[in-house]
Order: sequence, then structure tokens, then C-alpha cells
Amino acid sequence: MNLDNDALDDDTLPALANTVAVLNPDALAPMTQQAVDEILAEGTSANTDASYRAALRYWAAWFALRYRKPLKFPVPVPAVIQFIVDHAQRTTADGLRGELPAALDAILVEKKYKAKIGPMALSTLNHRLSVLSSLHNRSPELDNPCQSPAVRDLIARTRRSYARRGERPKGKAALTRELLEQLVGTCDDSLKGLRDRAILLLGWASGGRRRSEIVGLRVEDLKRIGADEFIFELGASKTNQSGTVKADDLKPVVGAAGVALADWLAATGLASGPLFRQIGKNGNLRGALSASAVRTIVQERCLLAGLDGDFSAHSLRSGFVTEAAKQQISLGETMALTGHRSIPSVMRYFRAGSVTTSKAAKLFDEGDKTK
Repeated sequence: MNLDNDALDDDTLPALANTVAVLNPDALAPMTQQAVDEILAEGTSANTDASYRAALRYWAAWFALRYRKPLKFPVPVPAVIQFIVDHAQRTTADGLRGELPAALDAILVEKKYKAKIGPMALSTLNHRLSVLSSLHNRSPELDNPCQSPAVRDLIARTRRSYARRGERPKGKAALTRELLEQLVGTCDDSLKGLRDRAILLLGWASGGRRRSEIVGLRVEDLKRIGADEFIFELGASKTNQSGTVKADDLKPVVGAAGVALADWLAATGLASGPLFRQIGKNGNLRGALSASAVRTIVQERCLLAGLDGDFSAHSLRSGFVTEAAKQQISLGETMALTGHRSIPSVMRYFRAGSVTTSKAAKLFDEGDKTK
């Protein structure tokens, strides 16, 4: 199909000759590729960017030690297979083993590319491979080694072998209402205590907010609808990275959470900027908290409360969903607050909370009510 276009007439084209470069529609110009890279970088969350950088640093270090040469793209398929074999454990006559040499493992730990000596968790291996695949996909001219049949089959069988050994991904322990009460009980009326109480209760009661959502809140996001009642509008998040306006963006902060938030605002006098701040040694408010600070707050409060378990910032989110199921709140109403878009991703926690209250589990006790 040919379309006539007035923009291509004889009067227009000469005016562009010395000012605008002619591009090739079949290939990206260097400046265009740079713009694409900048857009991708700006549209990537800080947490995702950090995890990608860590994964790529590890790939580069492992490759340099294994092959005595720098990592270059595209990464050869045999190297990806070697990476999997090095880091995945398999069952042998002598027990579980991988092929990562002990001396190489020690250097990776010494240079802080790896946290500890020993096998890598399956979830970490999956993440390393996912990052490598994603980086290859960003450049269409590169062949993605992770899409080769040999690599895909090896990854699939590795995951299957881990599952057969009963090694499943473990989520963080859930902070249900009773446990959260114990954490809140450790918060005194100091500035730090008021802040931590507000973070814990808002993060939990407004739908189990992610740590990035909590630290991303600004005072301007809040709308006061009562003495101790607020609504805030959730902007860009993990499930809404484009920041598209949606009907369920408004999240309530009421009840004990509303009181805690009102106390924090009254004590600090904050009128704009980041809602939750760092607190200096002299009690002065500083910049916004980092996402990792929410994890630290949760873990410190768990320690003070004497709670045993693998708790983190995500425990607020999983705890809210688990408690909602225990109290028989509908899945739809729960998801409207949490912002989950996928039912399978929320059902694991929902089932964990509702399993003991299931009517089906009590059919024997209830008897036949048709008689």
C-alpha cells in the first residue's frame, strides 16, 4: 500500500537536508539506542536495577574466573550450561554435588560476589539465568543462549529434580494480626517508636504494602478524611509500573493504623515530602528511608518481641492476606486492597489462612444436615 504524504513534497525536504539526519528504518541509530537504554533504565525500579547489577557482576566474575577472559555478549550456550552445572546440585552416589570448584567458590565469596561458601539457592540460580536472558533480549541482534533447546531442557529438568527432592521455594513467614500486635507493642512514644508503629500498621492494614510502596509515599499522597482516618493514592508499583490510574488505587488508613499515622504526623509536623524519614542521632528528620530499611525495622521489632522465624518486609504483605483468609474476607475484597492481579500469586497465602476454617474440613464433625 502506498500513501501520499504532503510532508515529502519538494518544498519540505530541502529544508531538512542540513539539519536532520536521514535514518535507516531497518536499524537503530546509535543515539536512538542510547535513548532506548535511558528509557529502559528510568522505567526500571531501583530494586530491580540493583538485582540486575548484582546478577551481572556475578556472571562477569564467574566467567572471568572460569574461562580466564572477560564476559562478552552473546554468552555462548556451552558457558550457560556450565554455569547451571556449576551451581545446581544433583544427586550422585556420593550425595548432592555441583561442579563449582572450591577454590573458585572461595574467591567469589572473598571478593563479595557471593554471600557464602556452598551451593546457590535454586531461586538465585533462576534469577541469574532470568537476568542473562533479559539482557540478551534487549538487543535483537543477539542470539539468546537461554532460549536454546539444550539450556531450556536443562533448566526444566533441574527445577524438576529439586522439586522431587522436596526443595521448594520458601516464602517469608507471615505476620498475622496476633504477631503484628506483638511487634507494635515494642514501639514506644519516641520519634523512632512512632515512626515504626506507623510503618508497621500502615504497611499491613492498607493491604499489605510492598516496602518500595511504603518508602515511596509522600505526605502529598495523603488525604485526611477524619481526625484519624486517611486515604492515599498508590502510584507506580510492582503491579502497576506504568503508574496508570486505576479504580483501586485509593487505599485506606483507618483504625489503629490511622491513629498511628496521625501521631507520627503530629509529632513531626510534616507537611510535604517523603512520609517516612530517617531519624538522626539528635532526633532530626533526614531524607526518605530506603526500601531495605523497612526490612530492618520489621526484623528489629521481631527481635525485640522475641519472635522466632524468617521475617522480612514481605511478611507484612503475606500476613495481611493470611489474616484476611482466616477472618473469611472474600478473595476479591482482599485483592482489591493488596493490588494483586494474579489469583495464583495470592492463593498460597489465602489458602494458608483459610485452611483451618474450611467447612469442607469439618464435614465429619458437622454430620449429614440433610436428615
